[in-house]
Amino acid sequence: MTLIPGDGTGPELTEATRRVLEATGVDFEWDIEPAGADVMHEHGGDPLPESTLDSVRRTGVALKGPITTPIGEGFRSVNVALRKRLDLYAQVRPCKTYPGVRTLYKDIDLIVVRENTEDLYTGIEFEQGTADAAEFVEWLRAHGHRLPHEDAGFTVKPISVAGTRRVFEFAFDYVRRHGRHKITAVHKANIMKFTDGLWLRTARAVAAENPDIEFDDRIVDNMCMQLVQRPEEYDVLVMPNLYGDILSDLTAGLIGGLGVAPGGNYGESVAVFEPTHGSAPKYAGQNKVNPIAHLLSGMMMLRYLEEDDAANRLENAIAELILEGKNVTYDMKASRDDPTAVGTSEVADALIEKLSAAAPA
Repeated sequence: MTLIPGDGTGPELTEATRRVLEATGVDFEWDIEPAGADVMHEHGGDPLPESTLDSVRRTGVALKGPITTPIGEGFRSVNVALRKRLDLYAQVRPCKTYPGVRTLYKDIDLIVVRENTEDLYTGIEFEQGTADAAEFVEWLRAHGHRLPHEDAGFTVKPISVAGTRRVFEFAFDYVRRHGRHKITAVHKANIMKFTDGLWLRTARAVAAENPDIEFDDRIVDNMCMQLVQRPEEYDVLVMPNLYGDILSDLTAGLIGGLGVAPGGNYGESVAVFEPTHGSAPKYAGQNKVNPIAHLLSGMMMLRYLEEDDAANRLENAIAELILEGKNVTYDMKASRDDPTAVGTSEVADALIEKLSAAAPA
């Protein structure tokens, strides 16, 4: 399978996860492929080489480290490009509390399913001050629309019936396969009637075809309040791309932060697994960052590969490690200055020891 180390802290996180996954006893054959800012000069300025995409298409499964996305300038997100080029239309971000993680909540077990290819992340934009933006303003004016200010940039928000239907069909199938019980569609259909309204109508149509699974919907701002007040009432949340990006960070906050928040991206024939957090380049090479989210992403990959016994043993080992609170990184300690905090590789070492002790006879 494909292994994409990424950049920033990605390579050290990926190496730690690779070692732990191999300790489960599953036989892996890795095809290591580059992506990110660190490899652009070697690939004609392309942070996502075609050879990397070809590898994922060939193997069907990839484990990916975090990749830096420049803010407000430079190349567009490699993460978004990877999802678009491979048509990874459904992103799954589990949010589950593990005893020992500092958080105000307990017994959280939520799944965020995010449509991954449409909405405001399609990259269809008109930069303020350009001829294209001016032409778009003229088009709006000709069709009876008035802007409060015309010196604007624009981002287009496409949401389709086909794109919405397939992510909800994925979600209902996911609920059945993983023993969940309820789907909540998240939207802003009261305001954006032709995009989020389409999303909600299509979701209801798919729900009507799956009457064995409970279904409801929530307006996105209300959903945020509900998650803070009573998250235990929700199970699987399905939402458009932007809301999914934002609310998956909110739900990660419920369980203790991005350091314990894994993710998987699913297409028709390929899947890519990666942690929710970013690349933290300022910590690169310091053996300092928390690998738990990356390890849990590896656990999700094992489940996708139907290596359920190995996945269960890995999750149990991670849960035990967190509860003990000994071989964890600084952000998992009661005090971030705790001198007993260990590094990325030491977390992997401790998990490998646990997996070896629990190995089947």
